[in-house]
Formats: sequence, structure tokens, C-alpha cells
Amino acid sequence: MSHQILIVEDDLAMAQLLVEGLTRRGYQPRAANGGEAALALMQQHDFQAVVTDVNMKGLDGLTLCERIVAGHPGVPVLVITAFGSMDTAIKAIRAGAYDFLTKPFELETLTLALARAVQHKQLREEVKRLRDEAGVRKGTNTLLGESSAIRELVSLVNRVADSESAVLITGEHGAGKDLVARAVHEASRRRAGPFVTINCSAVPEALLAAELFGVAKGKPGVFVRAQGGTVFLDELGELSADLQQKVLRAIQERKVVPVGGEQEVAFDARLVTATHLDLETAVEEKRFREDLYFRINVINLHVPPLRMRGNDVLVLAQHFVRTFAEKGRKEVTGIAASAAEKLLAYAWPGNVRELQNVIERAVALTRYAQLTTEDLPEKVLHPSASQRADDADEAVMRPMDDIERQHILRVLRAVGGHRTQAAKILGLDRKTLYRKLESYGPEEVDAALRNAPPRQIGGTD
Repeated sequence: MSHQILIVEDDLAMAQLLVEGLTRRGYQPRAANGGEAALALMQQHDFQAVVTDVNMKGLDGLTLCERIVAGHPGVPVLVITAFGSMDTAIKAIRAGAYDFLTKPFELETLTLALARAVQHKQLREEVKRLRDEAGVRKGTNTLLGESSAIRELVSLVNRVADSESAVLITGEHGAGKDLVARAVHEASRRRAGPFVTINCSAVPEALLAAELFGVAKGKPGVFVRAQGGTVFLDELGELSADLQQKVLRAIQERKVVPVGGEQEVAFDARLVTATHLDLETAVEEKRFREDLYFRINVINLHVPPLRMRGNDVLVLAQHFVRTFAEKGRKEVTGIAASAAEKLLAYAWPGNVRELQNVIERAVALTRYAQLTTEDLPEKVLHPSASQRADDADEAVMRPMDDIERQHILRVLRAVGGHRTQAAKILGLDRKTLYRKLESYGPEEVDAALRNAPPRQIGGTD
């Protein structure tokens, strides 16, 4: 594929000569009659290099070079100077020019210089691509697991990382939403910027506005502190109606008004939010603003609960063994088969956070090189029916309607009564699931949820 070259020259005869000569040599040159016209064309086309004369009416070549280097830093600029004008050549290099040519010059000289410039641009792009790939690996290598659910999540993180669109991360308490948020940041172009986080449910209402928006003549809020990076609002669903309105305004206008002040402060940060709440239901029940929901839910990343990730339990458990053994300076290398069976059989209502806590305790207590069942807590060794990961059907020969009813109620119980999540797992739309649950009657649904794991998504739906 031939390379697009921009020729900036207000001498029409000279411009035509260069265009014809470069066309014969396989390039796709386009001429601009002056600096302003060149900047306009730069916005419309992807040029591989720019060749500009210095002496032009209006915007001169050196100023144009500075503007291109600032606005299009990957595009090399070759500056044509008058013969023997070393002072101009030095100014061109200081302006950021890749190379300069002195008049008069042979067309072959320009062709060779362009070939070097294009190759230089391609090498820079390749280095950036490799660095970005390394950044993606760095971002997602904290999302451990081999299950299809976690592989799909990692793939989504990699695909959306460089987008500037808002990301909403959903999932139960302890599932790892904060790790996913950091992975999005670390895999993005903003990874060199700050990653500023706040848990909206952990800060008292009276102080939360100051933490979010800052205080006049005082500490800036998280939006401003995240300048050039990512701001992560965890448990955004817990915001009051008043703060929901203020956050919406900040997101829309990309400005905040510090508490006690009147002057707006602009910010440039990628927005990532997370919640364990069923926001769709919260919107329906008028507990969460619909306009704010649509603003934050441009891209949705759902973190699967640990009980739906199969052998990832053991992958994560082994990772935690290494981590806590190193931290505690203990020679613990693995997990005995009997203990591994117990870990797999448990439903982990507290998700990854609960598993981490169990392994940390086990590493601290163990007297052996491998964790055994002696090191596991009673709840993992002898889980109740609702805590077993492989709760089997009690009967086989039953009508299809009964099997469907039992399966729907079991899934609903497994997700703690979260109807939206249950509908997604079952492959049903929400209205169909609601209609089926209504037909079962409130007593049967309540009975099914009575032994459910502690509800992790908050509210009722």
C-alpha cells in the first residue's frame, strides 16, 4: 500500500513538481497551499509524513512544524530551507522536524529522506503496539482463572480498555469488581495517569460530597485528583438522590464545583463505576436516576460469582497460598487433594474475598507443607445444603414443569434472589421470569430463598 504524503508549498509550480515526482515513485502525495490548509487536511487524512517549505504567506513552515508535532506527534515533518541557512535548519530541528533539506535539492534526495521518515514512523507505531500489548497483559494478569466466564471477562476488558466510554462493573460483594476496575485502567492508554478510587458506601453522607468534588481552597476531590487517569466510584448505587444529581452533572459537563465554592473546576478522567445492586430494578423503583444509569452503563462488565467459575477456585486458592506463604515466610507450597475437594464443594457466598480470607487463615494455622482439611474452617468442611456447590436434584422422574420450577428457584436462590442476574443465567427476559415467579406464588418463592446465601446485591426486586 502506498504512503500518503502531505506537501505544503504556496508556490504552485513547485508543489506540482513535487506531487508529480513523488507519484511516479509510488507515493500518494497531496498538496496544501499554505499552513492553515495543511492543518485542515491533517484533520481529515492519515498522512505518513509532511514536507513543508519554510517561507510561506500566513502560517510559516516552522510554526506549522510545531503545530503538527504538538497535534500529531507520530507524523514526521521534513522542512525545506534556503541554501546555506544553517540557522533556519537549527530552528527547524528545535521545532521538532524529523529532517531538513536545503534548496536546491534532487528529487531522489527527498525520496530517500521520506523513506527514512516513513520507516521511522512505522517503527514508532510498532513499539507503541508492543508497549500497549504489554500494558494489556499487565492490566489483566491479575484476573486469574481458566474458566470460560473469566476468559470472556478478560477478553472484554482488553477490548474496551482503550475506549473513553464509561464502564459499569456489576457483581456480588467480594467477586473482584475492584480488580476488574484496576485492570481496565492498567490496560488503557491512561495507565500512566493516576487510578483514584472511592467506596461510596464507606464514607459518611456528610463527608462524601467533599471527597467526590473537593473543598474550595482545600483538598481536591477524586474527579480532579484522577486528572489524566481513571476515577473509580465503587458502590455508586449507594449514593443519595442529591449526590446522584451532582455526579450526573459532573459527568455531563466534565466539571465539578467544590464544596463551599462557586468556581467550576474541569477534569479529564475516564469514569469506571461498580455496584452490587440491581440498578435496573432500582431505576424501576425510582431509587436510582435513569439518566445517571444510562450515563454510567455505556459498557457493562459483569464479574461472575466464584461458585460459577468451576476450577478457578483452586487456581485462586493456589495463588493465595503462594502470596501468604511468602508474606508469612512459611514453607507452604500447595493444597492436599482432600482439602481441594472441600474447597471445590463449597459455594463461596462471599466469593473471592471469602476464599482469600480462608486461605490466609489456613496458611497461618497449618503445620505442614500443604494445606489439609485440618486447616479449613467448619463451614467449608461441612457446608449446609445452600452452601454446597453441587446440590443435586432430589428426584429424577418428575414432570417437566416441576423440573423447570425447581431449576428456576434453585438459580434464584444461588444468586441470592437477584432476579435480573437469574434471568440472564436462565436465558429468560425479566418479564418472563417475573411472570413465572408470580405463578409459583410468594410463599414458594420465599421458601426457596429462606435458605439462600446472604443476599449480596442489596434491595429487593
